[in-house]
Amino acid sequence: MKYLTMILLSLSLILIGCDEAVTTEDTSHQSENNTENSKQEEEKKTDNTKESFYDEIKEVPESAEELINQSPGQFAAKPVSSDEWESKVMKEIRKAPSLSENPTEEEYENYFKYLYSLVSEDFQDPQELLKKWEYAVSGTPNATDEKYKFKENYNIEVILDSSGSMKNKVGNQTQMALAKESIHNFLSTVPEEANVSLRVYGHKGTGSDADKEKSCSSVEQVYDFKPYNEKEFEQALDSFQPSGWTPIEGALKASKKAFSSYDSETNTNLIYLVSDGIETCDGNPAGFAKTLADSNINPIVNVIGFNVDSEAQKQLKEIASNTDGTYTTVTNSDQLESEFNRAKDVLESWKEWKEDALNDVDAKETDAYFDVLGYTNDFYFTGLSQSNNLSSLIQNIYLEDIITQEDKGELQNRLKNVEDLLKEAEKEIENDLNNSSSKRLNDLKEEINNKYDSNTNP
Repeated sequence: MKYLTMILLSLSLILIGCDEAVTTEDTSHQSENNTENSKQEEEKKTDNTKESFYDEIKEVPESAEELINQSPGQFAAKPVSSDEWESKVMKEIRKAPSLSENPTEEEYENYFKYLYSLVSEDFQDPQELLKKWEYAVSGTPNATDEKYKFKENYNIEVILDSSGSMKNKVGNQTQMALAKESIHNFLSTVPEEANVSLRVYGHKGTGSDADKEKSCSSVEQVYDFKPYNEKEFEQALDSFQPSGWTPIEGALKASKKAFSSYDSETNTNLIYLVSDGIETCDGNPAGFAKTLADSNINPIVNVIGFNVDSEAQKQLKEIASNTDGTYTTVTNSDQLESEFNRAKDVLESWKEWKEDALNDVDAKETDAYFDVLGYTNDFYFTGLSQSNNLSSLIQNIYLEDIITQEDKGELQNRLKNVEDLLKEAEKEIENDLNNSSSKRLNDLKEEINNKYDSNTNP
């Protein structure tokens, strides 16, 4: 009986052990399944994160039209391999999801378009060149727009951004100092019969929230409409410094009111708006700009963006577009001077017209050959800057072990495609512009606008 009890006890222990083994095996199998499911969920979550990261980034251009209409990147025209910029660029690159061990074509395409978005350049729009040609033929039979026809009086107002960001330096001088110098050089050469005015905004208070109301209401005509007087104008230039916020709409409203007594029937009215940033006083300058074009003053509006980012450029372009004016981005004093020089030539023609000396209209036509040459040169060097920066980014992330040798080759192949597009686009646009020699200005303007208008592109 004793032995029977021991045998039964032993069998019980064996059975219990077997049950525990089965339970352990089941638990282990379940744990493995849970781990696998978690892994799949994590991979799915990672894939979704990658996709969402690239959702808002625009595709790399595939045509001349898309190149022209691309937005400048955060590091456009910046030397990305310099000590000043390299660490900042690398910080942005590391925000992108890492390439997988065996990247798909889609992964490469997305990664490259992100790199491209960081350094994409601002290519001059051929439509802007056409508008400048239209302005340049002021007073000739080709000037079919009423506002470009010479009138008995010529009135010019320069509206200058005096917000705090104009303290930023270009080389050894502030943007404000360079702007003042260029404006002084321009207005000091206008015919003495013309009226000139200088209006500033954002020159009071500071950029702090506490000073916003004060700064946003600071719009002042520091030199009233009258012929240029050197002493008085220099005093006006010395009366303000860059300081606060950016009330662009307020400045345009004040300008419109000041121009109200200069009807376009007997006055040619010209406005230059020079700004380095976007409206920061809750205004809608692009919306208000439409009222300028529809008013009795019918001004010629030339907008200059001084070292602006993509957001400011977009708004300033809208202001120019809504007044049927021109927009130009400048980054240094030479480019700023060049924009004002176009007006100098037109004003000289106006003076001759008043003196009945404007007889040879052909001599007053813009020299299209040199304008096209200048355009294509700028296009080439802008494209070269973009390609060099992209090449540097790819090399730098390879040296940082962010990508492999194979990844580097794939990205360089995509860079080569962009470089080929740049060459084709340059030739295409040059050909389009050179057609001006056989076309009337209005016909050419319609053709160029239809092709490069950003509103017609997907």
